Order: sequence, then C-alpha cells, then structure tokens
Amino acid sequence: MDPIILLIIGITLLLVIGVVIFVFTRGGGSGSDDKSTRDRLDRFVTDMDGDGKKKKKKTSDEKSPSKLTQNIDEAIENKGFTRGIRVKLAQANLKITPTEYIMLIIISMVVTAALAFILFHRSLPLALGGAVLGFFLPRFYLGMRKSKRLKEFDGQLGDTITLIANGLRSGYSILQAMESVGEEMPPPISEEFRRVVREVQLGVSNERAMNNMVQRIPSEDLDLMITAINVQHEVGGNLAEILEIIGFVIRERVRIQGEIKTLTAQGMISGYVLSFMPIILGLLLFAMNPEYMGRMILACTPDMPAAKCTQPCGWIMIGVGLFLIFLGFTAIMKIVKIEV
Repeated sequence: MDPIILLIIGITLLLVIGVVIFVFTRGGGSGSDDKSTRDRLDRFVTDMDGDGKKKKKKTSDEKSPSKLTQNIDEAIENKGFTRGIRVKLAQANLKITPTEYIMLIIISMVVTAALAFILFHRSLPLALGGAVLGFFLPRFYLGMRKSKRLKEFDGQLGDTITLIANGLRSGYSILQAMESVGEEMPPPISEEFRRVVREVQLGVSNERAMNNMVQRIPSEDLDLMITAINVQHEVGGNLAEILEIIGFVIRERVRIQGEIKTLTAQGMISGYVLSFMPIILGLLLFAMNPEYMGRMILACTPDMPAAKCTQPCGWIMIGVGLFLIFLGFTAIMKIVKIEV
C-alpha cells in the first residue's frame, strides 16, 4: 500500500479517536440507585480488591466518566494490567480512568508515528520507531508526575509531623490533627490527609485509612510515621514526642539529600548531555540530509530490489552505539545516585 494512503488512514483514525473522546469522555449518566450510592462512596474511599491489590478510586473533585468509558472499564476491570494502571494513576493523582489512559497511549502512538513519517521523508522504520516512542511517552509523563508528587510530599512531611505533634500537645485527637493538616498545609500532602479524614468519616478504620495513604504515597518516611502511630495505638506512649523525633530525622534527611543533589548535579547533567546528544544530532542530520545519512543504513544499486536496499553493517553500528550509550548512562546514574 502507498505510504501516503497509510498516512491518510492514520490521520483519519486519529481524528475519529479524538472526536470519540471529545464527545463521550465527560458525558456521565446516572445508573441505578445502588450503583449511584456505590459511586458516591467510591469518590472518597480507596478500597482493596479481592487479591489484596489497590484500586484507584475517584476523589470528590474528579469528573465522572461517560457510559462509554464506564462500560469499557467494567469489561477490563478484573484484568491484571488495569490493576497496575489504577495504582500508578492513583500514585500520580491523575484523575482519569484506565480506559482513558489507554486511549491516550493510542493517540500518542499515532501522532508520533505520523510526525516521524513526515519529518524523516516517509521512512517507515522511523515511523515505527516513532510509534514505539509514542507508546512510552504517557508512561514517562506518568512516572515524572508520580516522582514530582512524591518529592513534594516528602519535602512537606517533616513540617506536617511537627504540626500533628503540636496538635496532639494542645489536646487534639490524631484525626483532628490530620484534619488541621488538610486545612493548613498546601497540596499534595493536604489532599492525602483530607482523603484519610473522609475515609474515617465514612466508616473506614484509622489504621486501614492510613495504610491506604501509604499505598497511594510509597514513601519510606510516611511509612515510618504511620507505623509509629499504629504501634502507639496498640501499646500506648507519648505519641507527640515520638512524632517530633521522627519529624526531626526526616527534616535532616531532606536537608542532606538537597546537599547531595547540589553536589552531583553537574555529573547528572553531563550524563544526560553525553547520552542524548548523539541521538538527537543523528536524527537532525537524517531529517536535513537523508541521502548523506542514508548511506550508513542503505546500500542500493540500480538493479537491486528496494526491499534489499539495506546495509547490515550500518544497522550493527547503530545498535552497538545505542547499547554503549545505555551502558554509559547507567554507569553515570549509578555513580551520582547516593542513598541517604
């Protein structure tokens, strides 16, 4: 089939998918009374499925999906891969359903493949590479959003623990102290503590609500705080003093991590530059002068069929070069990453 026809088909599919998402993604309709009640509770409570794995539940400010996405979500609800997607979406606080996330991946693949096909002079191998890149782009964004949120949470946790300890000394219960955190602290830590308070108000035990927060925020410092609270609830003790010590340890750890990050910033930037500059320069040269770069991967003669116009040596060189770049990048990241 002519590559132009393939491009037109791809763009048409992209437009169709975009129209479907625009029309149906945020429709939302009311179901039966039991389902409506369950949906309202699910906006606040993070529950566990039968296998002990967490499902992502909607928050109060999340828009309800349409009947289309609801039906697809119900069809793939018990699939193993959707459970992992729900966990990652909850950890990144991205208020979309697994179906919408899968649609975003498909759209990203089509768009990047079409752009690579146009920019690199109708090169089908590079268009396929663009589709592979488009498959990973939403994952990269999700991981970056999760890491950023976790970093902000850890940076606020020391002051939050001090606030809870001061609230306990002034006569607050642990739930009232967490409620004050939700009112006075900025996001994302205020969002998580407000969610804990809502879950407890809806009948979830304190221990389970806090364990749900640990699952949404995979932080070792938060796990330490929740463990101290649960142990104090079982055996007693001065919780305010314990939390004050934990808060001091966390603040010192954050300070040391900041100093280490400053000292290793140059090495980390060098790793990114040395790793990605050859790849970017190679793609730019191919886009500007495909004949010059094509001699490395194509070797055609007038009597040779187009399907056999390949240069194995060039592809081997590219593969070895990418492998060595990956090894160098991994080594640099291992050197500059210091655990505290």
